[in-house]
Amino acid sequence: MRTRPLIAIPGRFSRSASALRFRAVVNAQALLEAVWTAGGDPVTLLPTDATTPAEITARLDGYHGVLLPGGADINPALYGAAPAPGTDPPDDLQDDFDLAVLRHALDHAMPLLTVCRGTQLLNAFLGGTLEQDMAAGHIHTVQTVTPVEPTLFGPDPIPVSCYHHQRIDILAEVLEPFARADDGTVEAVRYRTAPGWVFGVQWHPEDTAAEDPHQQLLLATFVEAARTSLPSNPVEGAPCTPTTST
Repeated sequence: MRTRPLIAIPGRFSRSASALRFRAVVNAQALLEAVWTAGGDPVTLLPTDATTPAEITARLDGYHGVLLPGGADINPALYGAAPAPGTDPPDDLQDDFDLAVLRHALDHAMPLLTVCRGTQLLNAFLGGTLEQDMAAGHIHTVQTVTPVEPTLFGPDPIPVSCYHHQRIDILAEVLEPFARADDGTVEAVRYRTAPGWVFGVQWHPEDTAAEDPHQQLLLATFVEAARTSLPSNPVEGAPCTPTTST
């Protein structure tokens, strides 16, 4: 009998990887190890152009949770903007696949954890926007964030590892800020009214999960939600369409 919930994690395209002769589809080893340590069984999904609801339902059959990881910038067209200088060239295959997986997770009440790019995509999908190039980017830096409410992390400021030059600008109406950096950046969000467990961070919990109990708790809470989630059947009232053009 399976004791670990299966966590679906869309892969990221890489030009190269050690010991491989071809382009790679990857996820950070630290992220996979952090999910495993938290009690989940992480599985990297190959992004494809098969993104109809039926195709994604077949791909995710048997999985218990979804984690949308970090990666390159999303296409600004997803939130009605033109690309600004410094924004990564769009990757429509990656965006379309991630969006299809995100939509499925929300529609089927699958526990969903989003990280960095994943949180920015969640915000855009639900009607929010992004600031495309922060004046002082949170790249290779430890930020102090203060929880807006004490649940999960407690009331005290905590250090988090950041690697993002974009951030949430207009927060989607259905999302709530859960933690902010000292400069006001929304660094964590929650979709409280979603039928399933939905939480997002703009930092990278995998960077410090091995020694930081706050990051361990975040991942363990997600994995436990996946462990106890109901089978992936559509939930009446779940958001089936984005509020922005995709």
